[in-house]
This record gives sequence, structure tokens and C-alpha cells, in this order.
Amino acid sequence: MRSHAGAWERKNGVETPAPKIYPLPTTHSEIPHREITMLAFTLSAPASNQGKTLLTTALLWHFRDSVRPFKIGPDFIDPQFHERVCGTPSVNLDSWIMTLDQVRWMFDRYADRDVAIIEGVMGYYDGEDRGCSAYSVSRLLGVPTVMVLDGSGSYITLSAVLKGLRDYREDGTIRAVVLNRLSSPSHYALIRRQIEADHPDIRVLGWIRKDLPSLGSTHLGLDLGDLGQIEAVAEEVLEHIDIEGLKSLEIPKPIFEEPYPFPPAPRIARTLGVVHDRNFSFLYHDNACFLEEVFDRVVYIDATADEPIPPECDAVYLPGGYVETEETYGRIADSVKFRESLIAHATSRPVYAECAGLLYLSERVDERVMSGVLPIAFTLQERFCRLGYYTNETGVRGHAFHYTCPTPQTLEQGSDVLRKRPGGKGEPGTWEQGGVQGTYLHTMFRAYPQVISGW
Repeated sequence: MRSHAGAWERKNGVETPAPKIYPLPTTHSEIPHREITMLAFTLSAPASNQGKTLLTTALLWHFRDSVRPFKIGPDFIDPQFHERVCGTPSVNLDSWIMTLDQVRWMFDRYADRDVAIIEGVMGYYDGEDRGCSAYSVSRLLGVPTVMVLDGSGSYITLSAVLKGLRDYREDGTIRAVVLNRLSSPSHYALIRRQIEADHPDIRVLGWIRKDLPSLGSTHLGLDLGDLGQIEAVAEEVLEHIDIEGLKSLEIPKPIFEEPYPFPPAPRIARTLGVVHDRNFSFLYHDNACFLEEVFDRVVYIDATADEPIPPECDAVYLPGGYVETEETYGRIADSVKFRESLIAHATSRPVYAECAGLLYLSERVDERVMSGVLPIAFTLQERFCRLGYYTNETGVRGHAFHYTCPTPQTLEQGSDVLRKRPGGKGEPGTWEQGGVQGTYLHTMFRAYPQVISGW
């Protein structure tokens, strides 16, 4: 079984038990044979745009019948794409919004298949200043990391880059590399020989050639809805990848038996309506699971199909997404039955909305008319107005990323302030009236069940 890190640590001037850190096997022989194992690894890179998402997509497709995808950090876009590729919901692992024990619980609960693929965020150590990086989460979970290195225009230097990544922290998790954007087999051979000479304990798993034909007419993203196209991409990406070598990155399969490390959540004997569709799509998988655990009944509503809120709903939750662009607004502008049912519901029953949900509760975003449930308005900017981790005045941690800003009059009506740092400068990010509340803050309800207590 996994060992406790032992001792205590001081955090904010208070002595607390140090979190458990899962041991990381360095070789397959270190895994006890009595343990059931699973293939699990994190895909990371020195920076964004080096091929991490490309390889993640190919491997999710390859293992689609047996994989659970994960995403480090609070991102909503990549998990949606993960699920589209492999058919299994992706789970966010965020060690800033959640505690370390809570993140470990999340992984243990959802690592329920034979393969777990965790996509990192930005570069390997990026986010470490807030305690949530590919390095820190992989280390916490005892999961090895496959490093994707962009080899275009380089060869020996890549080994030096790898040495820097490894030496920066002695307890790193890098166990294998994949080389991306290479021009030829001989280019690969040059780099592989250097890495194997300098890092004999690192497995070189293969390479991806540059200018893949299947990517010539499209780009890898959420608009890549054709599974046939994804299959073509996957085949080209994995053409020179050692899948059998990748399978050596096994860890003991988590045994889901640890105490529940979250605050107790009250049972709510009510029916909750969750708006979830192409516009309101930013719904963490565990948030949906948690709401179904807590409420007697959860019903899902497609606002873009003009489905009205069922009259039996005692509360309504509008997640984030997009309603302010020409395309997304066009999908909901004529949803009269939904809009009228929301207005009627809000006169006497709770509504909680995040980001796009907040915008939809407003009177307008520039010239685009919204529901008018709240007497506020917003403007769409060319540059983001808020990005990153934030904490509200009650201590709830979360994430915000939006290109809309409240009008000056709306700003004065704010009921809560979002700050990046305790005591730092903040601006209103929440508006409420009666039982209706809209906020720019996305959080994880299991870690902060007080958010839903008034629903």
C-alpha cells in the first residue's frame, strides 16, 4: 500500500499533518506483483503548443475502450474534447481549488478503468507557484510522466532541455519521452542516441513526424467532430510510437477505501434543474456527479432546443459556456419558452449561474438581449477581463476566464469581490437579487458544498 509522507508541515502558521504522497515506481519490477496494476501516466511538455494535446488525442482514441481521461487544472475545453474522442467523461484534478487529499480521492474514485491518461497544463512546472502543476499532481499521485519534446530545428540540445527539467526538482516524475515534429527517421535516431546516452533511465517511446497530412485541412480542437478524422490523426501520430513500451508505465491500481476528505454535504430533498447544452457546456463531471448525490432528483435542460424548465424544479443551475458571441447567441436568442420559464422560475425560486449563465441572467451584453432576470449589463472586450485562480470573500476558491466586463453601473451593484491574492486588489464578480445569484467564479462543489446550500 502507499506510504504516508510522515511528519507535519507548517501552512499559514498552523501545524498540520503532511499530505500523503504516493510512491512512484521507477521500474516495473518495483511494483508488488500482489497488487493489481493499471496503465497510468501524465502527458506533459516544457511549454504549451509542443504536441501534448496531439498525443493525448491519439492515445485516448487508441485506448478508447478502456481509458479514463483526466485534466490537470480547471480547464473546461480539454475535458470536453477528451470525452468526444474516447466516450468517457474526463475528470479535472486541481490541487489549488482542492486540497491534496481531495485531489488524491478524486483520482482514486475515477481511476476506474484499465488505463488513466492525465493531460497536463502548459509546461511541466507551470502552475507550481499555486501548487497545481503537471509535476506536483503527478508526484502526488505517484503517476509517471511522459514528456513531449518538440525536436524541430534541434537534436543534442533536447537532451540538455531534458536534463534541466529533471534536475530542477530531484523528485520529478519524468520516466519517458516522445519526440514531436521530426523530419525523418535519421533525425529521430540522432536525438534518441543522445538521450539514451545522457539519461539511461528514460525510455524514448518514439516520434511524431512534422506536417501530418491529416492535419493539413483542419486543426485539432473542439470543432473536430468527425471521429473518422480523429482516427486518421491518431493513426498518423502513433505510427512511430512504441505502445508496448508505453504499457510498462504501470502503477498499482488505486484502492478506493480512504476516508471522505471533503466537508460534509447536506442532503437536499429537492429537484434541481441543470441547464446543459452546447451553450452552457462548462460543467465539471464531478460537479454533475456531486449534484446527483446531494439532490433527490436532477433533470437536465437543453436551452438551445428551447426546452422549458420543468415546473417541478425547486432550483435551477446555469453553468458557464458561451452566449455572447454571434454564433452562440444565435442558438439561444429565439428560445422563448426557455427564457419565459426561467423568468417565471426566478420570481420565487433559486437560480445559481456561472459566467455564461450570469450573462444570460443579465439584461444585455452590448446590443444582445438576454433574459433580464437581473438588472445588470455587460460589454464584450477584445482582451480577457479576468483570467486565472480567484477567491471570493467567503473563502471559496475557483477559476475565472472571461472577455466580458460589467458596465460601470453594474460594477457598483456587485455583491462579492473576487481576488487573486488574499488582501490584494479585487473587483466585484458576483451579483444577486432575492434567490438569484450569478457569478464569474467557477468552483468545485464537492470542495465547497456551502455554495449549493441555498439552492
